[in-house]
Amino acid sequence: MRLGVLDVGSNTVHLLVVDAHPGARPLPAYSHKAELRLAELLDDGGAISPDGIDRLASTIKEALEIAEDKGVEDVLPFATSAVREASNHQHVLARVTVDTGVELQVLSGSEEARLTFLAARRWFGWSAGRLLVLDIGGGSLEIAYGIDEEPDAAVSLPLGAGRLTGSWLPGDPPDPADVRSLRRHVRAEIARIVGEFSRLGAPDHVVATSKTFKQLARLGGAARSAEGLYVQRDLGRKSLEEWVPKLAAMPAQQRAELPGVSEGRARQLLAGALVAEGAMDLFGVETLEICPWALREGVILRRLDHLRSA
Repeated sequence: MRLGVLDVGSNTVHLLVVDAHPGARPLPAYSHKAELRLAELLDDGGAISPDGIDRLASTIKEALEIAEDKGVEDVLPFATSAVREASNHQHVLARVTVDTGVELQVLSGSEEARLTFLAARRWFGWSAGRLLVLDIGGGSLEIAYGIDEEPDAAVSLPLGAGRLTGSWLPGDPPDPADVRSLRRHVRAEIARIVGEFSRLGAPDHVVATSKTFKQLARLGGAARSAEGLYVQRDLGRKSLEEWVPKLAAMPAQQRAELPGVSEGRARQLLAGALVAEGAMDLFGVETLEICPWALREGVILRRLDHLRSA
């Protein structure tokens, strides 16, 4: 069957079309992204603006038309932190349903972490042992750990690259004092939950998902995306520590000229790098591996599991 996953995130609305069958690996057939930056369309009260709601509904309509054109049988629509934490999220969801017919499932932070962990586990298999999975989104950081398909610990922290950029780094390039303040904030937030994971034992394999980690790995010399899914891509902490001060000194336009860095994500890259560096340092990770599968694949895999057990 052909499934579509409609991911309403903090940065983009992403439609991923896959050919999927229970017990088989989902095969990507088509991908459509629209940059919306919901995290930056909030008013002073934390509500998504009327213009933001209109743009969201219009973007979802466009994605549904594309899904129909591609022969999608079923669309799995979900939203993450930007909608989840908006002060008017109920109104946003109601408007989207009225305007598009789509009932967005709002995932909790814990659900995000668990579904991303499922995708990483299926990608690396049981031989990877105890996995520690890190994911930096636009609105939040998800961390999960475990030896099975269901993690033993899963948390979500409000440390997304888009959220932190908007709240902490207004300058371009940012003021060094703002960078230091954000660094302290990030590490204090992560340090609060490290003990919850440390008592479970050291992981056998540390992996990361998300555009932020992929871009940071590319800066560190990892293979280009054009070289395929199955090329191993690693990110070393030493390389990351060398890049953070360089990124902090660059305006967004200069970052966008770096290998693997998209123009739309360039402004957020420094905040994402500070989160990645803090997580790797506080969890004692020297090197992690980039996982090609993430939340969207986790949503698909969970749906296929339910079909198989039905």
